[in-house]
Amino acid sequence: MASIIKMAGISCIALSVAVSASARDRHDGTRTVPAYSHIVVIVEENKDFSQVMNPAIAPNIAKLASENGSAETFFGEVHPSEANYLALLGGDTFGIHDDDAFYCTPGSMADHCDHANQPGYVAHTVEAPHLGDQLRAKGLTWKGYYESIPQPGSLAIVSGDSRVGVGAGLSALYASKHSGFVNFRDVQDDPARASLLVGFEQLDADIKAEKLPSFSLVVPNQCNEMHGLSGEGVPPDCSGGAIEQLIGRGDRVIGALVAKLQRTAAWRSRENMAIVITFDEGSGGSKGGCCSVTPDAPSNFGGGHIPTIVITNHGPRGLRDTTPYNHYSLLRTMEDAFGIKEHLRRAGDTAGGVVSMGPLFATGSRR
Repeated sequence: MASIIKMAGISCIALSVAVSASARDRHDGTRTVPAYSHIVVIVEENKDFSQVMNPAIAPNIAKLASENGSAETFFGEVHPSEANYLALLGGDTFGIHDDDAFYCTPGSMADHCDHANQPGYVAHTVEAPHLGDQLRAKGLTWKGYYESIPQPGSLAIVSGDSRVGVGAGLSALYASKHSGFVNFRDVQDDPARASLLVGFEQLDADIKAEKLPSFSLVVPNQCNEMHGLSGEGVPPDCSGGAIEQLIGRGDRVIGALVAKLQRTAAWRSRENMAIVITFDEGSGGSKGGCCSVTPDAPSNFGGGHIPTIVITNHGPRGLRDTTPYNHYSLLRTMEDAFGIKEHLRRAGDTAGGVVSMGPLFATGSRR
C-alpha cells in the first residue's frame, strides 16, 4: 500500500519503504559529487525492485548491487515508458503520459498517435534543452546506443532485427519510445544525428577503440531489456508472460555489458567512471514516487519502486543508500559530475526533494 513519507519538509509517496535516519539527515540538496570523465547509464524496462533483486532470478544484478552501490529507494515518474526517459534526460515528463510517437501532436491522426484525441494531450516533440545540450556546451560528448536500431540516426518508431529472429512478434525489437533523445527537437533536426543515435555495433567499436563519450545512454532491445514481446517468432525467454525467464535474459545481458565496460582503459584509469543500471518504471500497476512528483498530475504521479545500481571504478563498495531518488535525481547527479552548474527543470527542485546521489558517486580519487 502506498504511504506518504515526510522528511525535511518533503512529501514522498512510497511503497512501504523504510528510510533510515541517516538518509533523512543527508537529504538537504547540498551533496558534493566528484568530477567524472565517463558515465554510462543502462536502462532496463518495467520491473519492480522486488521482482529483480532476487539472486535466484537475476544473479548478476544482485551481485553488482551487493558489491557496489544500490539506491534502495529509487522511483520512476510515471507510466508508461516514454516520459521516464525524458525525465532522465530533460528533467521533466513535459506533460507526456503515453507511448505515442515523438512526432504526435494534439488531434493527430497519424500512425502511432493513438491517444492524440485525449484531453490534455501535448506535443511529443520537446522544445527544450536536454543533457546532451549541456554536455556539448561544456565541450563534452554524448551518444545514445540502441540495440536493434535499424540504422544510425533512424527516426523509425519500431523495427525488427533479422539477426535476432523473424516473425510478427519481433517487429518491435527497437522502439523509439525507449530512446528519450529522439523526442527533442534539436536532436531530430541535428545533421549529426546519425553519429549520436547508434546501435550496439557502434558501442562495441567505441569500446574497442577506447572512444566512449562522456555520457552514454545504453538501451538493449525489447527482448534484452526485460520488456518482453509477444507473438510469432518470440523466444520463450522474451515472452512478457514468462517473467522470471525474461528477467533472467536481461540479467545475462547486463552482466555481459558491465563486464565489457569494466575491461576498458577508462575503467582502469585514475579518472572516475560510473556505470549505472536503472529501469524506466516499475511493473504496469505499480505506484509510488518521490522527489518533485505531483501525485495528481497524470504525467508525473510516480512510476513505482525500481532497482538502480551505481558501479564506480573508484567509489563505494557494498553501499545501500536508502535516500529517496528518481530519474530527476540521477540527472542532477550527472550534471554535477560533469561540472554543469545549471540543473534542468525538476532536476533543480531541491525544495521538492530532488538531491544528488552523492554517497553512491563518492570517491577519493583525484583527476
